[in-house]
Amino acid sequence: MSSEPTSQDIFIDYVREHHAGLRAFTRSLGVDPLWVDDVAQEAFIVAYNRMDEFEKTRDFGAWVRGIARNLVINERRKSARRKRILSENLTDVLVSTTSVQEEEEEQLGDTATAKLAALRQCIAELPEKSMRMIRAKYEEDVPAPDLATELNMKPPAVRKALERIRSGLRKCMEARMRPAGA
Repeated sequence: MSSEPTSQDIFIDYVREHHAGLRAFTRSLGVDPLWVDDVAQEAFIVAYNRMDEFEKTRDFGAWVRGIARNLVINERRKSARRKRILSENLTDVLVSTTSVQEEEEEQLGDTATAKLAALRQCIAELPEKSMRMIRAKYEEDVPAPDLATELNMKPPAVRKALERIRSGLRKCMEARMRPAGA
């Protein structure tokens, strides 16, 4: 007599399957290494409490990574209370440019440091005005309307320019992270 696995058994299998990848993903978002396990655990707790919302046809890994991403965003908002994020400004850029595919998940643990180095190199290669906009937004927390005034631009133009810069940074990082000859 074989019994059907319980929802708890299924969840335990999901945790076993996705634990390492979730930790790597969380680390890639700029979470302080001392807090990676805690954030990953929080994501699994949220997932467990919301299992009734999870559609079995969906990819559990992608779903739990989305939960972790939202936890990091929320943590960023509360960072004055607890300091888990390595660099708040760097985390803003990483969170806004992260689009991890399932097949990349396993490689994240090995490449998180390389990703940060690639981002730094890509930022260093930006044109002066783009670098000024990124620094003003992510290092100095200058609001878009103030930055627009400073650069003699309209706020929507500043937001669009920042979107394009982030997209360019993502492409630059992807190029730098691509294996040689690929």
